[in-house]
Amino acid sequence: MKASWKGVEIARSDDTVLVEGNHYFPLEALDRQYVTFSNHKTMCPWKGQATYMSLMVDGDLLVDAAWTYADPKPEAEMIRNRVAFWKDVKVTP
Repeated sequence: MKASWKGVEIARSDDTVLVEGNHYFPLEALDRQYVTFSNHKTMCPWKGQATYMSLMVDGDLLVDAAWTYADPKPEAEMIRNRVAFWKDVKVTP
């Protein structure tokens, strides 16, 4: 699977975990040169607290475009150390 925004590859991996329609990539598959800070967090009743990351490509910022669960609840352990994307990020095979 490949995650891209504005034609730039943000992450690529053959090892994704599909949860609720989102592909979770291993964190090491993320190209960190495009990642920037976000202080946004959300709480999922069954996965736990998600922390977000924004993306920066060619000077354009996509706020809170990726999220990860650093310490997921036991039933969501399969997404520990993984990142998923939304908004305008395209995830394709």
